[in-house]
Amino acid sequence: MTRTTETLTPELHAYLVAHSAPVDDVLHDLAAETARLFPDRVGLQIGPEQGTFMTLLARLSGARDVVEIGTFTGYSSICLARGIPADGTLLACDTSEEWTSVARRYWERAKVADKVTLRLGPALDTLRALPEEPQFDLAFIDADKEGYVGYWDELVPRIRPGGALLVDNTLSHGRVIDPSETSAPVQGIRDFNDHALADDRVDLVLLPIGDGLTLAHKKA
Repeated sequence: MTRTTETLTPELHAYLVAHSAPVDDVLHDLAAETARLFPDRVGLQIGPEQGTFMTLLARLSGARDVVEIGTFTGYSSICLARGIPADGTLLACDTSEEWTSVARRYWERAKVADKVTLRLGPALDTLRALPEEPQFDLAFIDADKEGYVGYWDELVPRIRPGGALLVDNTLSHGRVIDPSETSAPVQGIRDFNDHALADDRVDLVLLPIGDGLTLAHKKA
């Protein structure tokens, strides 16, 4: 037994992925096309083990209505949509027509397009235009790091009691604990981590999945 989390070497990560549910052709091809089309942005896409985790979390939690802040080329939205029932809904928020044009094609191929509504434009504007009442069972934030606090503040009131929020990149490759790191994205994550921890509407845990994944449960 140990009270610390195993450090993942590239070899151990490969073993972890190999011993998780396999990625199907849709997600495999999407990852490959994203790397080809946007080689300098490929780090915006979640890893296969995180995608599987998100599908299982959506399914196990019984989520029906989901919102995603930051869609990129659609990998995470496919994973979330696969975890909700046939009559479930996923509101996908992004600012890029170029990126989400790829997502649209793969939503069709994955047969989840009928669950997804895409809103192009600043996500804060999209959220603020929604009724300020609980309407989502699950939220996923994976967008500009300086905006995380604002997204959180708009989302928490709109999550149903017992619902969950997932927030990606909350370790910033370990840079959150490096005092010499002063970039705006890393400081945005530090501010968010402190802000979320102080929010008494939720219980949360920061997990060492991918680049850090915060999982919060909204209290009843």
